[in-house]
Amino acid sequence: MNIIANRKIFFTISGALIGASLLAVFVWGIPLGIDFKGGALLEVEYTNERPAVGEIEDSLQVLDLGGVRVQETGDRGVIIRTRTLVENEHGELLSILKESDQNLIEKRFTSIGPVLGEELRSRATIALLLTSLVIILFIAYVFRHVSHPVKSWKYGVVAIIALLHDVLIPTGMMAVLGKFQGAEVDALFVTALLAILGLSVNDTIVVFDRVRENLTNKISKDFAETVNTSLNQTIARSINTSLTTLLVLGTLFFMGPESTQTFALILIVGLIAGTYSSIFLASPLLVTLEKRQKK
Repeated sequence: MNIIANRKIFFTISGALIGASLLAVFVWGIPLGIDFKGGALLEVEYTNERPAVGEIEDSLQVLDLGGVRVQETGDRGVIIRTRTLVENEHGELLSILKESDQNLIEKRFTSIGPVLGEELRSRATIALLLTSLVIILFIAYVFRHVSHPVKSWKYGVVAIIALLHDVLIPTGMMAVLGKFQGAEVDALFVTALLAILGLSVNDTIVVFDRVRENLTNKISKDFAETVNTSLNQTIARSINTSLTTLLVLGTLFFMGPESTQTFALILIVGLIAGTYSSIFLASPLLVTLEKRQKK
């Protein structure tokens, strides 16, 4: 399979996916949850028939909760998002909800102030940036003895480009989910992105390491042929590993609790994007850099 010869097709596919993801983010924005912008989230489950969303919103108008957002979940559950609440406001909110069902079950309640939300947002950004920097330094160090025909630090740069591809696509998916499903970015989303970075860079390094071995063994004078051979030697391993992980994530998505479904879906999308970039984006980019370097 000559992946390198068809690299322009794969670059076009990646470009289209990234473009669609960026468009979704710019048009609909990233739906930040209370973890990052502050606010309160209350999830309850009715033991009787669940009232309509409009009825719940009307009943809560007696409280000064700011903008109230009510979202149905499951067969009888409801998620209510409001501004940050203190304990007595939390109690008043529950009291009003229990007027229609005395046996109402409170499943979870979270209230985070805007200052803490901003701090979490800053730390999440720093964590992603530091992870990317460490990856570049690590790859540059590991490949320091393979500086021909492509400099070792360029392996790190290509890996980061692939990782940006793998992060932007799930982020675009999150923007779509936020628009049409009411999903919100929370700490689990950041955890998913960090996991995607780890899984993706692992696949990329496996391919790069085979390239390094084949360059050392001088299996060909042509760099493109060496890279293509390396890809064919590792593609089965990459796909099989990803399929095994997808089975676990698919089980979590379809059979796990509803609170982790978005987390599982983002991981699934990120894993597929990461596997694609490791095979069809990262190594072909090395060849493109090498050819431009010759020119």
